[in-house]
Amino acid sequence: MARPDKVTDVQSLAASAKDSAAVILTEYRGLTVKQMKELRTSLGTDVRYSVAKNKLAKLAMKEAGLEGLDEYLVGPTAIAFVPADGDVVSVAKALDTFAKENKALVLKAGIMDGEILDTDAVKKLASLESREVLLAKSAGLLKALQTRAAGLFQASASKTVRTIDAYREKLAA
Repeated sequence: MARPDKVTDVQSLAASAKDSAAVILTEYRGLTVKQMKELRTSLGTDVRYSVAKNKLAKLAMKEAGLEGLDEYLVGPTAIAFVPADGDVVSVAKALDTFAKENKALVLKAGIMDGEILDTDAVKKLASLESREVLLAKSAGLLKALQTRAAGLFQASASKTVRTIDAYREKLAA
């Protein structure tokens, strides 16, 4: 018979997993309580970062419909749940940066849009620019294209006017 506290833990993990845009697994062996607090702070207030027992995490992931993470749920595991409206890239970037500064944190794997991400894929995700930077670049590109188009339209009209003026001067002379 399952203990009520474990059932509650599984339900809580499953609910977090269902409501997440991405789930990233890490190994935290060797991190101090202070370092874990720093990591949670660097992830932001929207991200839930939970230490979980592997057996309970496996049950929760299965309940949430996230299959394929069982092989990564070994050893001490902490899970970062990125909310559906959260920025997956910034969370992956924060985890990767923290892992570079603190060798005790190891990126294991993740899942996003039903796709399993191995360690390299999570690191590639972390190397992307944030959503805000990509939106700003897109807006700048669109503005540049509009400016260029306006210049082309204006150039053709002004060129026509200069040609007509030159022809008028030639006829007058």
